[in-house]
Amino acid sequence: MALRKIINDPNEFVDEVLDGIVSAHPDAYRFASADKRAVVAPATPGRVGIVTGGGSGHLPLFLGYVGSGLATGVAVGNVFSSPSPAQIFAATKAADGGNGVLYLYGNYGGDVYNFDLAAEMASAHGIPTRTVLGADDVLSAPADRASTRRGIAGLVMVYKIAGAAADRGYTLDEVSMIAHRAADAVRTAGMGLAPTILPAAGKPTFTLAEGEMEVGVGIHGESGIATVPIASADSIAGTLFEHLNAELGLTAGSRVAVLVNGLGATPLEELYLLYSAIARLATEQGAHIAYNFIGEYATSLEMAGASVSIMRLDSELEALLNAPAQSPFYRPGTAISQPRAASATVEQAAAVEASHPTADFESPLRSAFLALAERMPAHTDELRDLDAALGDGDLGLTVSAGVAAMADRISELPDTITSSALMREAAMAFASANPSTFAALVGSGMLAASTGIDDSRPLDRQAAVAIGRAIAAAITAKGGAELGDKTLLDVLVPALDELDDGASPVHLHAFLERRVGEIASWRSRRGRAAWHQERSIGLKDPGSVAVAYALVILIESDPA
Repeated sequence: MALRKIINDPNEFVDEVLDGIVSAHPDAYRFASADKRAVVAPATPGRVGIVTGGGSGHLPLFLGYVGSGLATGVAVGNVFSSPSPAQIFAATKAADGGNGVLYLYGNYGGDVYNFDLAAEMASAHGIPTRTVLGADDVLSAPADRASTRRGIAGLVMVYKIAGAAADRGYTLDEVSMIAHRAADAVRTAGMGLAPTILPAAGKPTFTLAEGEMEVGVGIHGESGIATVPIASADSIAGTLFEHLNAELGLTAGSRVAVLVNGLGATPLEELYLLYSAIARLATEQGAHIAYNFIGEYATSLEMAGASVSIMRLDSELEALLNAPAQSPFYRPGTAISQPRAASATVEQAAAVEASHPTADFESPLRSAFLALAERMPAHTDELRDLDAALGDGDLGLTVSAGVAAMADRISELPDTITSSALMREAAMAFASANPSTFAALVGSGMLAASTGIDDSRPLDRQAAVAIGRAIAAAITAKGGAELGDKTLLDVLVPALDELDDGASPVHLHAFLERRVGEIASWRSRRGRAAWHQERSIGLKDPGSVAVAYALVILIESDPA
């Protein structure tokens, strides 16, 4: 069976990848061995060299942290396999600026043996070396066997600190000591949602049933310490933070750096969800996140999942973490100042103003919006599926979140609020709940319609139809769609005509059902749906279906 990978011969995978990287970044990297498995950055005379290494399959670890303010050289093994002593020694000779070399790598048996042999070779050639191991994975061994733990993403912050120390002219022993301190200060815990597939083997490194995840995965595709049901982002963050803080013991005044790392196939959005939860949990302990990294820093090919690393900082570690660094792969983190109290927003001020009515009757729009909030969520799944076929699948969420936000907002306002003010508040709530094209168009339409509402008299059917036409006109002006383009306008505008002619709820319901079916046979000519071209024919327009359901609910609630 062909692998679902962009690959040539699996046996040539690593060498071809290295050729691609060095040819893409000739000013940053050069080969330092005949077999092209030792890669170095331009050396700085007098600077302590830093050499790292390990198996391939982890980009940007290890090679990605060779650069200015980081490591000096790397020895590259096969996928998830150690480099050889000769490759490590070749990187060592090229990285030596005359003041010795620090070996900084993860705590894996093969790596340790081979780096130790390389150190003996270096010593025989007059190059002093020191060794610091990353052993930050708290889930790979209990605290009483911490020296046996594997090194994973926390190593990235140790590279950064050691590299900055070397740039500042620290001696070999001083660079070694600060790297030891950084390694001792960081803890990491991770989880996986899907395994990796080794190019040479073509098989997953472990299996998970539907609805399961692994707690404690490693970056060599290892399964974890427990298989558990898939949980929410907050729950995952809570589990990982509990393991980390059991050893870190964060208290009021603690300053930390946090690294949220994707393992290769996890969307950045999900990493930010984890970070948000971790930041909350750290704050609850009284800690301040002084620096953060969010992204892919230590991967395992295409494994889905994430890890969280937390490092306790002192003033020296924090200063070194903030020092400049650069490589083709290194993504600097963000230094975070102490948070300041938020001030009142313009939107909050506008909401206060809107709560002061200019009439003494209750707007019937309130009951109409509450009816939408109660009944539209029943159509969430259908709208999602329709939108997945012609768009990006978010319409169900947009509508359900939007009507819920409208209900929440108007429940905060006085019963006597004017119809125009109520429409403005509902428009902003709908547009902001799950921002999207549909939300923006409908929200802007409602906002435009609010300016034409006469607050001096109660709404009747004629006034309600006028509001609908104002919404349609604003959507047309902003979105550029016309009748016949197979958009929500092709349902909204003729439905308003029917209402103008006195259509009953039963008649309107039947009309809308026919209309939605009729325009399904058209070709979509606007928005994402138009990209499907001929394939859009025969598919219901999701926005039109949403508007049809909303109109039925509104007329049945009889706001006029």
